[in-house]
Amino acid sequence: MAYLLTEINRRAYVDPAGFIAQSDEDFHRHVVQAAERILENRHKSPIVLLSGPSGSGKTTTALKIEEELERRGIMTHAIALDNYFLTPDLVNGPKTPDGSYDYESPACLDMELLHRHFSALERGEQIVVPEYDFARQRRRESRGTLLKLGKDEIAVFEGIHALNDALAGHHSDAFKVYISARSNVLRLNRVIFKGTWMRLTRRAVRDYNFRGNSVENTLAMWDNVRRGEKLYISPYKDRADLMFDSSLPYEVNVLRKYAQPMFEAIPKENVRRNEILHMIWAFDRFVPIRDELVSRDSLIREFIGGGRFNRH
Repeated sequence: MAYLLTEINRRAYVDPAGFIAQSDEDFHRHVVQAAERILENRHKSPIVLLSGPSGSGKTTTALKIEEELERRGIMTHAIALDNYFLTPDLVNGPKTPDGSYDYESPACLDMELLHRHFSALERGEQIVVPEYDFARQRRRESRGTLLKLGKDEIAVFEGIHALNDALAGHHSDAFKVYISARSNVLRLNRVIFKGTWMRLTRRAVRDYNFRGNSVENTLAMWDNVRRGEKLYISPYKDRADLMFDSSLPYEVNVLRKYAQPMFEAIPKENVRRNEILHMIWAFDRFVPIRDELVSRDSLIREFIGGGRFNRH
């Protein structure tokens, strides 16, 4: 799927509020479809596995699915797989080709604990969902959340490795969802803004505003993030029972306000400078939309803040 810049800008200029509302409604239909398919599968397993690459909006999507299921009387628990990270073993842990610790590897997750927890939940037993301290890069052993699934309850586990065979391959009855911002924007039949740039922009804005991470650091990590996607995420997307696009046609119009100044401040010597200059040029081709018009329910709020589903 691709969006047309001329149509995006026409709608952004004529009726930006209506443009946003229609786009969000289109995305909501994907959420409704996911909820319906999950309900059909619950007699097989109360576990849902939701995967997608960095910046795809997994957290908001999981919470939206949770809300949609609860509207139908199904108590739902959205859980981030990040809670199951292991304390990094810098000596024996997974490595990138340059020898640094590979934070994108599924080996960073406590797969043994996840398998035990999934099996226990399917048997109706109680578990303690761990809590990971990102500042100290270790699990808080004294803290956690009790979870036991009743007859009409479902657990949605979201994370980049949710569909990896090391995890999903052992739980074939779980319902599997894959999302990613995959749509390019075309101008005169040429790609002016890539879907991967949407995800990079989302992550750069979110990391800067809510995770104390500079744009330079986000860009420095991006090559390994993309490497990890190709190795550990994309090969398993076809395992999904349901796959959908999380890009929104109005998002570049909104995100340019945040991203363009950040990208313009990137030093000239940055190795990604040429790509960033192209993105800056592309931002100028989008009619800006004020973020005040964006609903608190919008997936984009995961990255710019002010959303009803935010966990920042």
